[in-house]
Amino acid sequence: MINQGDGHIPRRQIHWVERPVGNKRRRKALNRWRSSHRFLAHCCKTGQPISRIVVVGASLELLAWRSPLLKKSLRSISHRYYISDTEVNHVAHKLALKSATHIIVPNHWDESLDGGFLSAAKAKGIQVDYLNGLHGHVHLSPGIHASTVSDPPKVLVRLLKGDGIHDSEELSEIPESAFDGLDITMANENEYQGDAWLLDRQLSRHDGVITQSVTLASEAALLGTPTLLVSKAKRGFITRLQDDGYPLFVWHEPCEGDGWQNMLAQFLAGIHLTDAIAPEEWPDSRNQLANMLSINLID
Repeated sequence: MINQGDGHIPRRQIHWVERPVGNKRRRKALNRWRSSHRFLAHCCKTGQPISRIVVVGASLELLAWRSPLLKKSLRSISHRYYISDTEVNHVAHKLALKSATHIIVPNHWDESLDGGFLSAAKAKGIQVDYLNGLHGHVHLSPGIHASTVSDPPKVLVRLLKGDGIHDSEELSEIPESAFDGLDITMANENEYQGDAWLLDRQLSRHDGVITQSVTLASEAALLGTPTLLVSKAKRGFITRLQDDGYPLFVWHEPCEGDGWQNMLAQFLAGIHLTDAIAPEEWPDSRNQLANMLSINLID
């Protein structure tokens, strides 16, 4: 996607790093820290010195302004922003507290899930700013749907591989019977055959979405597509979407019994009731975030 990103993201120097998961993850994390520091140091020497790091959940890159062994820091990097919407990412939060000068979280952040992260940040004097909206409010635009539902309904399905950092505790299996009577488009993790850059448009072009991914579920619901999220995950943004009237149906339990069948029936009925959806007004999160980062947007 990076290589095919023309028209979607600006061209930049790229430094590839390995995810610190699986066997020898501590060694992978240290190697990633070292290589990221070397990359930043090289950039500072060959161009205008970097003054700011902005990361979304990537705490190791936030730490990379300082060498892990020599304890030398790149003094020009005076502003280090950590952005997150995932309260349960406790390891990343703990690392962020070591280097962040600014923290940006959504105003629906649930501190009961964050392991004391925000309290610790405020105690350390780190500036905490609150964004009014989800990440999807920043990079998406309100969706436009067809006035009629296809027969049979067109539903996009996204299943996860199960090797994510939270998947072992949050993943729930979706039975194939859930897809009976539907025109299914499969968009499984790392297996989607379409243009990944246009996946958000596909969400709007379908009558519904069934997914194990909380990220895709939030984006689909924001775009007004009735969405069934099957996951044990708990996030502040899930609660906000439901409270704000977005068409998000959430199932946390095993997919069996009358409760599951009732939830599935509610979702299928919701596909035919999109005209009755009246979610909250789309917040101007994009400009709000740009102001927090002192970025001048060009539309």
